[in-house]
Amino acid sequence: MGYGAAHAELYDPVFLSRGKDFEAEAEGLNRLVRSRLPGARSLLDVACGTGAHLENLAKHFDHVEGLDHSPAMREVARGRLPGVAVHPGDMRDFELHRTFDVVTCMGSGLAEVDSPEQMAGSVARMSAHLAPGGVLIVEPWYFPDNFLDGHAAGHLFREDGRVVSRLTHSARHGDKSRVEIRFMIVDSSGFREFTEVVVKYLLPKERYEAAFERAGCSVEFVPGFSLADGRPNSPGLFVGVRAGEAAEPVRHA
Repeated sequence: MGYGAAHAELYDPVFLSRGKDFEAEAEGLNRLVRSRLPGARSLLDVACGTGAHLENLAKHFDHVEGLDHSPAMREVARGRLPGVAVHPGDMRDFELHRTFDVVTCMGSGLAEVDSPEQMAGSVARMSAHLAPGGVLIVEPWYFPDNFLDGHAAGHLFREDGRVVSRLTHSARHGDKSRVEIRFMIVDSSGFREFTEVVVKYLLPKERYEAAFERAGCSVEFVPGFSLADGRPNSPGLFVGVRAGEAAEPVRHA
């Protein structure tokens, strides 16, 4: 789990050049939260990556924090979010010793675990960091019935005197998907290239829903919430609410 320094450096430029709008997505997430918990003021973004969502979510919540397993991603996030706590941690076993009104997990990082049981355990850890009545929002990976086996994609962009190409190939291996990502970069110093492989579970919608319910959250799947990240057949979002009555909101310093 987690990306290296070279990938972390290119993560935002790649997705922004493909039309991803982190600000609009944060506004959409805020609307989903407010429809369930109007007074929400604190938020934790699990697998926050470079902090691009968190930077925009901070416009809607009084207090935000992030957590990510990758040192390279955390370094980028901390650089763009001075004064915001970006914790090292693994979603499978993290403990921050406090709760939040909202916990988010975007970018399908939840599927990058070693087993379906670890996915459920990760949802339980997120739920444990929610205040009663708090909202948990998770972006899943593809489901088995909408994964495009053998899908090949490519993208090229120019920025600051360099040209970057990103090629991907997705293949199904039983109940997992293997996504190979190849970068080639050329600038004034010449060429460099690297490859990363990401393995994610192809879990049915019902498996995610069962994990939410086991973690003490009601859950609704919102299929119409399309994230503009260039993924065909983007599944949508799971939105859960932890059992219990929400307390009066407390303003965080």
